[in-house]
Amino acid sequence: MSDPSSGCAPYRTAVTEAEAEALIRGICFKTGPPRRLGVEVEWLVHESRDPRLPVSRERLEAAYAALREVPLRSTLTVEPGGQLELSSLPAASLTECLATVSADLDAVRAVLRRDGLSLAGMGHDPWRIPRRFLRQPRYDVMEASLDRTGAAGRFMMCTSASVQVCVDAGHEEPGPLGHVRRWWMAHLLGAVLVAVFANSPVSAGRPTGWLSTRQLRWAQIGAGRAGAPPLDADPRGAWARHVLDAPVMCVRRDDDGPWEVPEDLSFRHWTRRRAPRAPTHDDLDYHVTTLFPPVRPRGHLELRMMDAQPGENGWTVPLAVTAALFDDPEAAETAYRTVKPLAERTRGLAAPRNPLWRDAARDGLADPELREAAAVCFAAALAALPRLGATTALVDRVAAFRDRYVARGRCPAHDLLDAWRALHDGRPDGSGAPLLTTHPHGKDTPS
Repeated sequence: MSDPSSGCAPYRTAVTEAEAEALIRGICFKTGPPRRLGVEVEWLVHESRDPRLPVSRERLEAAYAALREVPLRSTLTVEPGGQLELSSLPAASLTECLATVSADLDAVRAVLRRDGLSLAGMGHDPWRIPRRFLRQPRYDVMEASLDRTGAAGRFMMCTSASVQVCVDAGHEEPGPLGHVRRWWMAHLLGAVLVAVFANSPVSAGRPTGWLSTRQLRWAQIGAGRAGAPPLDADPRGAWARHVLDAPVMCVRRDDDGPWEVPEDLSFRHWTRRRAPRAPTHDDLDYHVTTLFPPVRPRGHLELRMMDAQPGENGWTVPLAVTAALFDDPEAAETAYRTVKPLAERTRGLAAPRNPLWRDAARDGLADPELREAAAVCFAAALAALPRLGATTALVDRVAAFRDRYVARGRCPAHDLLDAWRALHDGRPDGSGAPLLTTHPHGKDTPS
């Protein structure tokens, strides 16, 4: 979601409907042998001594000003609610990606620690109501637009965090690493990843009934803004149609006036009506950044469905598992064959607003089919990781996660729920209201 630029880019030449479709088709899937890997890790920022305490805007501004002076290889951005995100450069290997981001996270944590702040790996803040930290035109119009569908948009903007893994689109031709198969697998395996890494069962201090409340929020925003296109044999065409038919979030201005938030205006209709002004190539680029599907094609594939993970190195497990299942041919074939039967449960509906994704976000691995698929995929990933050059420590970390969670039909959200239940009656005022002080395990490798 982050937009590191400020202000409004210059308006360029107007774009027609046909030109817009051609541009989208041309840039969304850059095919070739998978060679690059990336990760974007989002974090909630909490008070170290008690994460339930609010952190003032002044403290966050001071801490983030200090972080801007730290040399990092990853891109550091601030999310609308004050969350921090590190986005890696495209890495040539899993090992390179892990080393770069780990070093950058160490540097970020050191600065925050001096200010009494810490990074929290949870998919949804358990205590806070949405409060916007960034006051920029982009987020002003985003809030206004998302408010039309309810409060979910504000929660998504201000209280959510994720681990997003970026993989190459794949080969043009068919096969385990072909781009059509990878696109399909991303949307079916994506439901398994939601279930495995669910880590957001609490909102406003109480369980929501969903193991991934973050995924629930995305589904509540609406299919046009946060949904995927229907799966078919032509991912380029499906994505182009989805982008053109998606609602326009805003019409920007190059002066100091407020940006317009149109209602019921798709980009396709904008190119035809050419009002309130004709859309440009730059408007099309911007429009794509306002769409948040669970899998976003940006030349590569950006997998956006996994909750932020607990512990300093918890984020490395979804990165390693995803990289293994997408980029090792043997593991990719196993994963695809494993998740392909799950397509029947989608009932032909696009993610995340279909029964498969709903069950994954709500029930996690209590769902027998998702649990079985997760077990097979983790076994394939563990076998593949040494072939990708993974260290013994990383393989052990993935195995420990499998043993603690997948093998037991659990996910990190269950630890948060266990802690909530243990402390439910523990408030000194005797109110019985929930008291949750921290994630029950803060180390990278669960014991």
